[in-house]
Amino acid sequence: MEEYFNSKNIINILIRWKIHITVIVVVSVLLAMFFSSPIFITPLYKSYAVVYPANVSPYSDESETEQMIQMFQSKDIRDSIIEKFDLPAHYGIDKGYEYFNSTLLFEYGQKVKIAKTPYEAVDIEVMDKDPKIACDMVNEIMHQYNLKVKSLHKEKFKEVVIDFKAITDMKKRDIDSLKNMAKDLGTQYGLLDYPNQTREIMRAYLGAGRGNKEVLNLKKNMEEKGGDMLMLSELMASEAEGYSTFKLDYDRAVLNYNRDYTYVNILNKPYVADKKSYPVRWVIVLLTAFSTFFLSVIIIGMVDRRRMKRSALAETPVV
Repeated sequence: MEEYFNSKNIINILIRWKIHITVIVVVSVLLAMFFSSPIFITPLYKSYAVVYPANVSPYSDESETEQMIQMFQSKDIRDSIIEKFDLPAHYGIDKGYEYFNSTLLFEYGQKVKIAKTPYEAVDIEVMDKDPKIACDMVNEIMHQYNLKVKSLHKEKFKEVVIDFKAITDMKKRDIDSLKNMAKDLGTQYGLLDYPNQTREIMRAYLGAGRGNKEVLNLKKNMEEKGGDMLMLSELMASEAEGYSTFKLDYDRAVLNYNRDYTYVNILNKPYVADKKSYPVRWVIVLLTAFSTFFLSVIIIGMVDRRRMKRSALAETPVV
């Protein structure tokens, strides 16, 4: 066959059978044009967006981009899109069909593509028979992503807010308790400011206050309760510093909890396509023409070779 199908024999076949081959190719092209028309293949329109993640931190070893892709492909977002656009009815899938879920997920996976670009962005691509719905689905996927990330952040920062609120409340109660103890020392023993009162008492005592009953009484109270007053002052200073630190962390957590950020930077916004992306009829027609041409040459060549062999056998004289 290799010897038969050399360039010379192929040229001979083309010359001898040119009309037949031309007719076959033309018919196949016409059939390809017919069967690739909207009558048989529903045209699909493409809408897409290229986005980068924003205001997020990576989990584990995932990058922000990989994390974004996981979110886009999550069941929550997929189910929200299916429900919002009533995709079972839109795709013409009967809910009573035995393999309804599998068919619906297959159709969704075929028409919604999420992929990472070479530059660490994320490409969201939706194909649909309605160009407006394709565009709306891309926008809705990004909207659902924002809601999903916001929900996760609120859940996370709510825990932080609760923890820091409990700590600051505890610190506040400790400070109030210390203040009450200091107040008791002040009302019962007249101790208000240990360092200053110590200097004043010693000045009065060393001066003319040795016989002053009030000075002697305050000096006695200072000797008995001064250590407690000094310890309370140091504890109150320490607790106040700790309270200020945790109060600052609490305020930051509340700010993060209440913030209204978006988590998508849109590089290319989706738009309503005015030209179908599938099927590409000229590609189908061209491939059909080439494949038909080559198959025709091969089949005609094989038939022609068999016919020539039969002719040769018929012309061979019987000895």
